[in-house]
Amino acid sequence: MAYTETTSTSYGQRLAGSAKGMIGGLLMFIIGTCLLWWNEGRTVRTAKAIGDAASHVESVADVSRVDASLNGKLIHASAFADTKDTLTDDMFGVRELAIRLDRKVEYYQWVENAQTKEREKIGGGKETTTTYTYEKKWVDKPVNSAEFKDPQYQSANKVLSEVEERNEMAQHVTFGAYTLPESFVASISGSEPVEVRMTEEQRFTWNERLHMLRPKVDTETSLVHTSANTVYLGLSPNSPQVGDVRVTFTKVPPADISLIAQVDGSTFKVYRAKNGQSFSRVQMGTVGADEMIEQARSENNMLTWVLRLVGVLLIVIGLKGMFGLLPMLFKVLPFLGSIVDAGVGLVSWILGLAWSFIIIAIAWLVFRPIIGISLLVLAIAGIVFLKRRGKKNEEKQPA
Repeated sequence: MAYTETTSTSYGQRLAGSAKGMIGGLLMFIIGTCLLWWNEGRTVRTAKAIGDAASHVESVADVSRVDASLNGKLIHASAFADTKDTLTDDMFGVRELAIRLDRKVEYYQWVENAQTKEREKIGGGKETTTTYTYEKKWVDKPVNSAEFKDPQYQSANKVLSEVEERNEMAQHVTFGAYTLPESFVASISGSEPVEVRMTEEQRFTWNERLHMLRPKVDTETSLVHTSANTVYLGLSPNSPQVGDVRVTFTKVPPADISLIAQVDGSTFKVYRAKNGQSFSRVQMGTVGADEMIEQARSENNMLTWVLRLVGVLLIVIGLKGMFGLLPMLFKVLPFLGSIVDAGVGLVSWILGLAWSFIIIAIAWLVFRPIIGISLLVLAIAGIVFLKRRGKKNEEKQPA
């Protein structure tokens, strides 16, 4: 059953909120501008570092022995990332020879969903109606139901037992005769399920603990269930109750990887390019040096466009916030306020895009002067051409 809450905001309160929004809008505008500028510089620096790495990388076919002549060089190699470390989770009796062992925990809880509708009122006020609905679902942390709006649900949640999530990584991972540093090990992916095999003693310990937390359940009834890579704490995995806990285990096993990194004795480190930028790559499987370099370039380009989009959105939203007081002045008549609001939105987009292009263009003049100047010359030439063409058309028109 839904719970509804209705609030009213006066015209004066909305004006004050718009005035505060102007400050927030200005901050977003500044942050977006700085992001666009920084991103263009980052893009060029990263591209140069990738180019530097591409010109210095040396492919090594065999890393089965430590080669002193490679020390300090940037190399590309493919080999089996292996480990002899056995990773353990004593709480649930999991033991695996793996590069990484992960424990993920979920709780069956009531969660609150809110849907808001706003209605403009003549005179500039606003009425907000929020409808709260509740559903049970698996979440990654316990939900505090005391903060729910509906009093009937404020004591709905409980947890049978809180279990911490856990990630353990092998300390010694080899790559042929070399040892991989921790940062490189963390880049190895390819998770797969781990079968859980709890001992009778572990089951008894868990059942004893859980029955103390849920005393109404018959002590002969097991509250611990295992299936494949999952431990279920509760009465029945097929009929979950609020408070039940689900724990799943995955591992990253030894696997073939490819890397580009600087040799540092019997291990590796991040390569430092001439411009001071760092570069290294770890990818799953056997991947050639050229392909890894190309993927690095592709990722750099993708990140560039994502950050450009974020920067433009921040600038546009910031401008809309800065101009927010203007439509609010017309909210006394809702239909008029909506028209002005739409106009402000359109102007914010036009000005935001224009400002973004200007910032990117200036950044290109600084960070990519040759390309930036070339584009500037083309733009000026285009403007001059259009003006001259316009004058010729005017001269041809009969008086």
